[in-house]
Amino acid sequence: MTRVAAGLATASITAAAVADAAAQVSAGLAGRSADLAFLFLTPDHLTTAAEAAAAVHETLGPRHLLGCVAQGVIGRGRELESGPAVALWAASLPGAQLLPFHVAPTGDGDGEAPDGLPDIAGADLVTLLLDPFSLPATGLLDRLNADYPGVPAVGGIATGGGEPGSQALLLDGALEEGGAVGVALSGVSVRAVVSQGCAPLGPDSVITRAEGNVIFELAGMPALERLRGVIGGLLPDQRLLAARGLLAGLVIDENRPEYGRGDFLMRGILGADEESGAIAIAEQVRTGQTLRFHARDAESADRDLRLALDETLDTLPGRPAGALLFTCNGRGAGMFGGPDHDVDAVCAALGAPALAGFFCGGEIGPVGGRTFLHGFTATMAVFASDDPERW
Repeated sequence: MTRVAAGLATASITAAAVADAAAQVSAGLAGRSADLAFLFLTPDHLTTAAEAAAAVHETLGPRHLLGCVAQGVIGRGRELESGPAVALWAASLPGAQLLPFHVAPTGDGDGEAPDGLPDIAGADLVTLLLDPFSLPATGLLDRLNADYPGVPAVGGIATGGGEPGSQALLLDGALEEGGAVGVALSGVSVRAVVSQGCAPLGPDSVITRAEGNVIFELAGMPALERLRGVIGGLLPDQRLLAARGLLAGLVIDENRPEYGRGDFLMRGILGADEESGAIAIAEQVRTGQTLRFHARDAESADRDLRLALDETLDTLPGRPAGALLFTCNGRGAGMFGGPDHDVDAVCAALGAPALAGFFCGGEIGPVGGRTFLHGFTATMAVFASDDPERW
């Protein structure tokens, strides 16, 4: 039976922090083996990342271990956006097939599709931890979507110290200096969750003329004119929300009778041209695609996350055992006005503290059957268990 445990420690000395976190995880696993483990380190532990991984192997003996250095980490019931910290997560997954892999860095930044993905056809989930300074995320996700359609992936961009060389990726006993590390999971009850944290504004509109990322017409009229009409029809509180920043929500899977939360991919509006009436957004679009304008604030982000968790729990095949959480470094206290917002919502929904993750410079998760890179988003993998025991 699936069992998940997590630990968090804030000691500045790596060995002490790992020992503390590993003891918490060991107690949570209650004698079960650790088949898969994730180790998330703040930049304070960058130079000792290899030693941290070795200590986890020695104390927990996981079959596979992945990890990275992140700007901030999440563990159990806390979000630590600064200061030294170690978050450790482990799961006992009887009968699961786990295929870990490393995608080598390219360093060219031009989006060229990289090599290194193994055959992951039919996997229930892929997790990805990526160094953005050595591997373009879009190229990797394009390759995953093209070669393995329908296989969901979650994870995040690990920014570490925010510059090249401030990252370390961990895969089993190896310290990888760049690229991406991941693991494909099969035979596991797990659900990918994406909360883009947005509120819809106005009705759906069909893109009737577009080229590349530029929308010339919406619903048969100039796109900018359509946008102004939508804003003009909003209630005062919705207009205030729109004034704080509009987003374009694009339907990815059009084969639905109607569209709701989770069907739209959110992308920023880059600008508009008064003369042509065109709008440019941060995504390639196509004629016939459905668009709906959205906006994001703390209230809408809170509501969307709780709805996403409720929907996941409704379809989860068993009780929640734990989760991996990848949340944007633009969320946290800066968005919600206080610490631990996302972790509080997830732990309340799951009913257990078996949660770990990190603050990302871009979050990976599926929308409409394809995996995308997001911003200001919380993505996660929620694991289920039929074990009646709670911990």
